[in-house]
Amino acid sequence: MSDSKVLHLVIRRIADWSLWSFFTEVRVIGGEHVPLDGPIIVTATHHNMMIDPAILSSSFPHRRVLHYWSKASLFANPVLSWVLHSSGNIPVDRKSKNRQDLFRGTIEALARGNAVALFPEGTSYTEPRIMQVKDGAAWAALEYTKWAAENGVNGPGVQIIPAAIVYTNKSKYRSSVIMKFGEPVSMDEYKEQFFSDLEGAPRAAAKRLTRAIEKELVEATINAPDWDTLYSARMARDLLWEDERSIDLEEFVTISQTLVDLFSTTDAAANFLTVRHHLLGYYSLLQSTNLTNSVLSSLPLPPTLSPSHPTPLPSRLLTLSVLIRDTLGALTRLPFFLIPLLLHTPVYVMGRIGARLVEHEEETQAQNKAVFGLLSCMMIYPATFWALWAMLWYTGTGALVAAFTVWAFAYYHNRLINDIYMDLKRVIAAWRVLVGVWAPRRWELSLSALSQYTTPLVPPENPWIDKNRANSSTPGTSSGTLSSLPTQITDEPPVKIARRRRPSSRRIMKHLLRARGEAVKALAEFLTTLEASGDGKNVIASIHLAKRFGWVEENSPTSSTDDGRDGDALPDAKGYRHAREVIAFLRARGAKIATLDRKIEGDWALSSDEDGAAGESEKDEEDLAWVPSSTGLKQEDN
Repeated sequence: MSDSKVLHLVIRRIADWSLWSFFTEVRVIGGEHVPLDGPIIVTATHHNMMIDPAILSSSFPHRRVLHYWSKASLFANPVLSWVLHSSGNIPVDRKSKNRQDLFRGTIEALARGNAVALFPEGTSYTEPRIMQVKDGAAWAALEYTKWAAENGVNGPGVQIIPAAIVYTNKSKYRSSVIMKFGEPVSMDEYKEQFFSDLEGAPRAAAKRLTRAIEKELVEATINAPDWDTLYSARMARDLLWEDERSIDLEEFVTISQTLVDLFSTTDAAANFLTVRHHLLGYYSLLQSTNLTNSVLSSLPLPPTLSPSHPTPLPSRLLTLSVLIRDTLGALTRLPFFLIPLLLHTPVYVMGRIGARLVEHEEETQAQNKAVFGLLSCMMIYPATFWALWAMLWYTGTGALVAAFTVWAFAYYHNRLINDIYMDLKRVIAAWRVLVGVWAPRRWELSLSALSQYTTPLVPPENPWIDKNRANSSTPGTSSGTLSSLPTQITDEPPVKIARRRRPSSRRIMKHLLRARGEAVKALAEFLTTLEASGDGKNVIASIHLAKRFGWVEENSPTSSTDDGRDGDALPDAKGYRHAREVIAFLRARGAKIATLDRKIEGDWALSSDEDGAAGESEKDEEDLAWVPSSTGLKQEDN
């Protein structure tokens, strides 16, 4: 049978095109840890369905072909067997009780010096942290090591390469991806125990190796003890880095985990509960309105925009002219972008339809957007080529011109889409804000009606996660053991999220602007308090960050005895950092902490309705007050 893996190369090329169109960037970190050749098992995180293997295969260092596990029963059909082998799959017989038979295909692939890729979490899921790392990868690596020793195989031994795939926003179009490869894990430390004849020794070795894999994956990802902590950290990050593209992707995980650790320290400051409440409220309102802080922070929102602000007519018209100017500024770019945009309109429509089909399944949205968009492109591009070629009388030169034109449209569209997409979002948001703030007060949501939009949506638990084995460690503590021998191949159920209906802009926009001002003010006070607390104030830190920036306190070891046979002692450790050092760390990486202290655009919403809740005042704000003034529009303080 040919080992050329033709289908794998074709599928990988298609994945290249699809990912290039969907994501702004896929940043690979630690590629030097991946050997050019030799047997390796890649253990990757799995939080985004088909997108994960697509990214892993497309951006894998040295363009090595990756082999994935598939059910052995699928290989019974000769045609399907060729398709699976050619696309890089290897059979795994889950029913076999003999592990050498279970991993036979894996052992054969590794013996040829190939790379095998596994997802040791066992399923794709959405949780605030890594919930489980199963033992299948560890057993496969150790069984191969044992087989190689018994058969006198020379050459390098198998190594495990941890791979963490982190998304800045996994279901968002034009977001970014970080794929970080950890230090290779050698079998030298585990094989002696695995080869031992002592009862339970092989299993203990596999569990130790699994913990080493888990440690590498946890250190390269973002892990929070609960959703509220994760959402608070995300919101703080978005306020400190208003431009979502301003964070260096090399530092994205470290910055995010630092903020998660900070908001895991419940005694960090006296106003901790208040700041978390405001951050979560603002985060939830952004979710409900499909807006982002990055877009809102880019809008001109001077006090003259408020209908309750006494403003002369010329100044108010000047404020309105700013919005019109920005709108026209965005639209003037469209003529140069119009033809590629029209060509790709079916792609956006189909991608939106694909997302709506699984609107309650966050796990599947990016997958459907990418797949539906790719299928649309595969129909649009050939049709456009044939239409252009027909216009050029089916000549050889005409074919070249048509092919180049289609390629140029695709390339030009992808190069400009980031700025155009952001401009359009900004224009739409500006007019939504205008409608919302100029609407009369009686149209606003009452506080009781607003409450449903001020609590962030939390994904339901994934039924394929074993809560008895799930990692219950929190930031600042050492992680415990996870699961026993896993089944790596499972039928994955959908993870459903009940989405709320988006409220009308005229009813919620003032609440959103008020929530933004309150969140910024609370966060500024929180960070100022921490910075002024001196070196005596400490905050919780994840163990790996504590080793880099702080210190670790270890207590007496605890024994891991999941089945009564593994007695390895696990240190009970806690990590800490100085609060002042954390603030300095964030500043050094671009956090606009000082910016929080100045008045923000739109903070007039905080005081505009302080006299009463929505709907409680009898005053109709449609009656605007016009007073003479010689002042113009106040420019944004740079």
